[in-house]
Amino acid sequence: MARQQARQRRRNLIKTVAVSILSPLLLAGAVFMVLYSFTDTIMAPPQMLSSSPLPDEWTMFRRDLTRTGAINPGAPPPQGKLKWSFATGAAIHSSPTVVDGVVYFGSRDFHLYAVDAETGREKWRFKAGSWVESSPTVVDGIVYFGSNDGFFYALDARTGHEMWRFRTRFPVKSSPAVADGRVYFGSDNYSLYCLDARTGTKLWEYETGGFVLSSPAVANGIVYFGSMDNHLYALQADNGRFRLRFRAYEIVGSPAVKDGKVYFTSRYNLYVLDGRARNWPGEGDLRGWWIQFYAFRLAPSPPPVSGYLWSKLLGSQSFSTPVVTDDAIYTSFNNRLYAVDPDTAEVKWMFFAGGEIASSPALGSGILYVGSQDGNLYAISTTDGKALWHFTTGGEITASPALVNGVVYITSHDGRLYAIE
Repeated sequence: MARQQARQRRRNLIKTVAVSILSPLLLAGAVFMVLYSFTDTIMAPPQMLSSSPLPDEWTMFRRDLTRTGAINPGAPPPQGKLKWSFATGAAIHSSPTVVDGVVYFGSRDFHLYAVDAETGREKWRFKAGSWVESSPTVVDGIVYFGSNDGFFYALDARTGHEMWRFRTRFPVKSSPAVADGRVYFGSDNYSLYCLDARTGTKLWEYETGGFVLSSPAVANGIVYFGSMDNHLYALQADNGRFRLRFRAYEIVGSPAVKDGKVYFTSRYNLYVLDGRARNWPGEGDLRGWWIQFYAFRLAPSPPPVSGYLWSKLLGSQSFSTPVVTDDAIYTSFNNRLYAVDPDTAEVKWMFFAGGEIASSPALGSGILYVGSQDGNLYAISTTDGKALWHFTTGGEITASPALVNGVVYITSHDGRLYAIE
C-alpha cells in the first residue's frame, strides 16, 4: 500500500512538473507564432531593399521600384517635335526603358531591342520565342524581361548576349522589379517569382488564384502586386512571407507607393491602402460570416477591411498605374485622365482623349505625358488638365512613356519607337 502511494505521488509530481514546464513552452510557442505570422516583431521587412535610378535614367516600367512614373529633368520639357523614330516588324506594347544613353524595349516581332537614344540607330537585338510585351528593366548592366514564350530572360545590356533564362511555361507579361540582387515578376501561371538577379536561381514563389499581369512595386521591404483573382497582395520581399490580401475587381496595372501608402486601380475604382497593414487571423474566411451574424444582430460590427483607407469610383475599366504627388493622384479610366485630390478624394479635373487610355502617365516639370488608343501621345498641364500639344503615331498606344533629358520616348502599335523633343 505504501509503495502504491509512493508511486502515485511520483506520478503526480511528474505530471505537475511536466505541466509547469510544457504550459509555458506551449504558450510561448503560440505567442511566437502569432507574433511571427501577424506582426513585424519577430521578422520585420528589410528596409534596405532599393534600386534608385540616376536623375537622367528611366530604369524600369514607371521609372523606379515604387512605380512613381515621375522625374524632374533639368532639360526643358519636350515640345512635341519628332526627333527620330525606329521601326520594328510588328506592333509594340512594351514600354521603353532608358539607361546610359540606350533605349530598351520589346516588340511583338519576338525581339528585344537596344537603340541609341540620341540617334535612333539599332545597337543590338535579341530574339525570344514569342511576343515581348513585358517592359524591360536595366540594373547593373543587365536587361531583365519576360516573353510570351514562357521564359524570363537576363541579357548583357552592352552586347545583348543571353546570361540566363528562367522557365515558367506560361507567358510573362509582367514587368520586373530589381532590388538588392533580387528580381521580382509575375507570370500567367498565377505566380509571383523572386529570383537571384545574377544567376536566375529561384529564391521563392508565391501562387495566387489568377494571372499576374501586374508589375510588382517594392518599397520598405515589401513587394506589392495585383492578380486577376481580384486581389492585391503584399508580401515580405526577402522571403515571400504573406502580409496582406485585399479584394478588388480585376487588377491589371501596377500599384504605386508613396509615403507608406499604396495606390492602385481596379476595374472600377481608385484605391488607397495602408502599405504596412496586415490581415487579421482568418480575415478572408471569417469576415463574410461575421457580416451575416452582424446583420442578424448576433455579433458586433466587424472591423474595417485591413489596409483600406479610401476608394473612388471613376469608371468601368482601368489599366493605369497612378502617378502620385503631394498635390494630386493622376490616373485614367476609359478615355479619361483624372486628377484626384489625395486628401479629399475629389476630382480636380478631367481630360478626355479620343480613345481608351491604357497607357500610364509619366510626369515631369508639371506636365503629364500619356498615350491613347486613338494613336496620340498627349502632353497635359497638371494645373488645369488642358492639352499643351499632342503627337500622332500610326497606331494605338498602349505602352507608357519614358521621359529622359527633355525627350519623351513612346512605342506604338504601328511597330515604331518614337523620340519626341
